[in-house]
Amino acid sequence: MSKLIALMHFLLALAGCSLGVTSYSDRIAIGKHEVLVSSARVQDGIARFECERSDSGWCHYTLYAEACADTTSCTDAPLRSFPVARGQYRQIAGLQAFRLCVGSDDTALAPDCQPERDHNARP
Repeated sequence: MSKLIALMHFLLALAGCSLGVTSYSDRIAIGKHEVLVSSARVQDGIARFECERSDSGWCHYTLYAEACADTTSCTDAPLRSFPVARGQYRQIAGLQAFRLCVGSDDTALAPDCQPERDHNARP
């Protein structure tokens, strides 16, 4: 089904129709030092995740359903988790609305974008 949706978005784009653009920008800094800089853009059903800078050499992305915007009650598993090397990007077709979390290591991130171990330790 997601391939069909991606194909429809592609055909609409060829016809000059755009369904809008959603952009994400993440920066993690310690003092004045930027540990991670990442951007993502979704246009016409194609998401592009770009790891611009990361001290670890990787940006680790976790995507949740948009319904997880209320992070206090979200118990959904991630839609996807994947790494992107510093200076590289990854494109994924068929993604619509999602909540994006990104970190510089492979620690699992909860819907509130905090490490799972911290999330589970809360009272």
